[in-house]
Amino acid sequence: SLSDKAMERIEFRAFCCLLLGVCLRPGSAFSIGLTCEANDSIYYIGEWYFLDSDHCTQCECTPEGAACARTECTTLPAACIHVSHYPSDCCPRCERIGCEYRGEVYELGQNFQPSECEQCTCEMDGIARCLVADCAPPPCVNPVYEKGKCCPECKEGPNCYVDTSRTQVIRAGDYVWVNPCTKCRCHDGQDVGYWEGNRVARCVRMQSCKVVKETP
Repeated sequence: SLSDKAMERIEFRAFCCLLLGVCLRPGSAFSIGLTCEANDSIYYIGEWYFLDSDHCTQCECTPEGAACARTECTTLPAACIHVSHYPSDCCPRCERIGCEYRGEVYELGQNFQPSECEQCTCEMDGIARCLVADCAPPPCVNPVYEKGKCCPECKEGPNCYVDTSRTQVIRAGDYVWVNPCTKCRCHDGQDVGYWEGNRVARCVRMQSCKVVKETP
C-alpha cells in the first residue's frame, strides 16, 4: 500500500493535471504502477533527483525508467590555492586564488619582497616569479651588511690589505713601504670588475736596493 505522503503527491499532481491543465507527461504522469527506485526511495514519473552515490548525476523518472545525465565539472582556475569539496556538491569549489610562496599567500598581480635580495610578482597563473639581485663584489676588505639592504656597503671606502698577512689595511690609491726596498700600493679599482679577487695591495721591490741588516 502507498504511504500517506505518496498518496498526497499523487492527489496533488492529479489535481494540477485535471483542473489546472499542468501535466508533466499527459496520460501517464500519475500512473501508480510506474515508479523508479533509487537512493533507497521511490520516485514517480516526472520527478527529478540526484544519486546519493554521485551528486553529479541527475535523473528523471520516466515511463521507460530512469533517464540520467552527469554534470561535467569545469576546470578550476590555475591560480586556485584553496579548494573545498562539500559532500552535497557535485563539483569542487575554488575558495581562493593567488600565489603561495614560502608559507605566505599573495594576491594575483601583487609585488612583494620576501627577502632583501628578492623582488617577486604573483603572476596570473598562480606562480610567484622572483628576481634575485646579483651583488657586485664589494671594493673593500671590511664590507658592512645592514638590515633591509641586499648588498654590502664599504663604510670606510675602497681599501686593500697590505699583504697576505691581512693585518694592515690601506685605502685605495694609497701606498706604504713595508721595508726600505718594497713599496705596496692599493689599486684604485677604476677597471670594471677589478675588485673581484683583488684584496691585497700590489708590491714592487725597488731595483738596486739592498736592505741593510741591522747588526746586533
